[in-house]
Amino acid sequence: MPLEVTVQLKTPGWKKSLRPYCKTVRETCTAAIMATKLAKYDCLWTMAVVLADDAFIKSLNRDYRGKNKATNVLSFPSEPAIEAGAKTYAKAGEFELGDIILAYETVAREAAEQNKSFASHARHLLVHGTLHLLGYDHMEEHEAQAMEKLEIKILEKQGIDNPYLSA
Repeated sequence: MPLEVTVQLKTPGWKKSLRPYCKTVRETCTAAIMATKLAKYDCLWTMAVVLADDAFIKSLNRDYRGKNKATNVLSFPSEPAIEAGAKTYAKAGEFELGDIILAYETVAREAAEQNKSFASHARHLLVHGTLHLLGYDHMEEHEAQAMEKLEIKILEKQGIDNPYLSA
C-alpha cells in the first residue's frame, strides 16, 4: 500500500515546531491509512498536506464552509466515502484522496491550552484530517465515537497519548 504525500509549506513556523516536518507528516498520514481498509489494496494512494497559517485557513473556511474564522484543520476529500469504495478506487492503480490544510497559530494555541506538545497535537490533527478524507465524520455520536477510537489507536502506535483525555 504505497502512499505519496505532497507537503506544501506556507508558514515557516512549521519547520521548527514539527521537525522534521515532511517526514513527520508523511509518517503520520501513512499510519492513518495503514489502519484502514485502504492498506490492503495495491494502489498508489496520493494526498496533499498544506502547512499554512490562520489567515489562509480562514479564507478557505469562509469560502467553502461559510464560516469566517480560522480552524485547526480542514479536509477536502476527492470523493465523499473513499474507504467504503476502496476496492473500486484501487482498481485504477492510483487514486487522489484529497487535501488537508492545517493552521499554525490555531494548532499552537490549542496545544498550549490543552497542555500538549505542538507535535503531538499536529499529528493528531493529521490523523483526524486523513480519516476525514476517507469518509469518517463526527456529526453523529456513533460516528464520533468510531472516529475517536480509531484516532486513539493510530496515535497510540506512534507513542502519542489519547488526545481526548484532559491533561
